[in-house]
Amino acid sequence: MIPRSRATGRAVFYQAFYRLPLPVRRRLVRLAVPKYIVGAVTLVRDAEATGAGRLLMLRQPPGKGWSLPAGLLNRGEAPVVGAARELFEESGIRLPPSRLRPAVPNAIVHAKGWVDMVFETEVPASSTTLTVDGGEVFEAAWHPLDDLPKLTWPTARLLAYYDIGPLAGQFPPPVPDDAP
Repeated sequence: MIPRSRATGRAVFYQAFYRLPLPVRRRLVRLAVPKYIVGAVTLVRDAEATGAGRLLMLRQPPGKGWSLPAGLLNRGEAPVVGAARELFEESGIRLPPSRLRPAVPNAIVHAKGWVDMVFETEVPASSTTLTVDGGEVFEAAWHPLDDLPKLTWPTARLLAYYDIGPLAGQFPPPVPDDAP
């Protein structure tokens, strides 16, 4: 239970805060709340694959590992719109945002203020043309889920949340028994 004097102080604070004009309140919140960089990631599966399935992977500079179609959101951009935009920019696959569904979990919060909003979709690999620019992306290819190429460390960690790749089953860490 919160001590009465502390509860009264909080009440006075909130009453004064909510009397401030909205732009002033927003600025105060932005100053006091941690800042996050938000990215959008898309897990694109081959709709025609059998067995474990196949996943679209990208080789980007410096080219030492494979990653997923992803990028930062533009200011005010909805995560699903950003995911569809990045998917097109990096692989040439143009899908409406309605074809992307939130992955479970949808938001992965990383250390140091980074959040990835993750989406999933399927496309038929045999009739999907992959187009890369050679600058931002060197190569795009379909890889079997049970035989992925060398992944970048951030990609391996992210895929582990979906029980995919070399770190599958290691992230997120186990929840303690006394957790709610």
